[in-house]
Amino acid sequence: MGLLPSLNGPARKPASGGKPKQIVVLLHGVGADGNDLIGLAPYWAPALPDAEFVSPDAPFPCDMAPYGRQWFSLQNRSADAILAGVRAAAPILDAFLDDALAQRGLDASRLALVGFSQGTMMSLYVGPRRAKALAGIVGYSGALIGADTLVEDIRSRPPVLLVHGDADQIVPPPAFPLAVAGLKAAGVAVEELICPGVGHSIDEAGLRRGGEFLRRVLAR
Repeated sequence: MGLLPSLNGPARKPASGGKPKQIVVLLHGVGADGNDLIGLAPYWAPALPDAEFVSPDAPFPCDMAPYGRQWFSLQNRSADAILAGVRAAAPILDAFLDDALAQRGLDASRLALVGFSQGTMMSLYVGPRRAKALAGIVGYSGALIGADTLVEDIRSRPPVLLVHGDADQIVPPPAFPLAVAGLKAAGVAVEELICPGVGHSIDEAGLRRGGEFLRRVLAR
């Protein structure tokens, strides 16, 4: 196995001006890049003044568009192909999280993951399989990949907030209860928010709930 790709992307230093006491890692969806989610940082920074927000670009060029990045290909959307793609990208994300914590001298309990769509799929796969529990995971408009093996694979149980629009045409709303059930079956504490009339996006209610969740889990 060769060297893993290293991830880079935009970051926003703590609003307090001091050294980061927490890290919020934002994982974008397919066809976007780190700039897509770093815009959440100003919204949440007042409630998390000591947190650094980091939004890495996914490791691979998007293979369905002339721009953007992807965590894994969606050209083959079979369950097996998607699981294989998530598994291939997982060590890359794990290494990034390890480096992010080591560079700042922080424990895993000081790091939260926030994903959107593919980024949620990566967060829900990688987070519970890490030996040391993260502070928490916020998943917008995503799905639980690898649910069949999660009970066997799970190594830690960070709390999770799942948010999904009931008008999502990209990741259909039935993915939401399946993710909730899969996580709960593995002993993970899950909070749920369905956003009426919302498509494949994040609305004001979802942002507000995400910020409240992050403040609570990172204050422990």
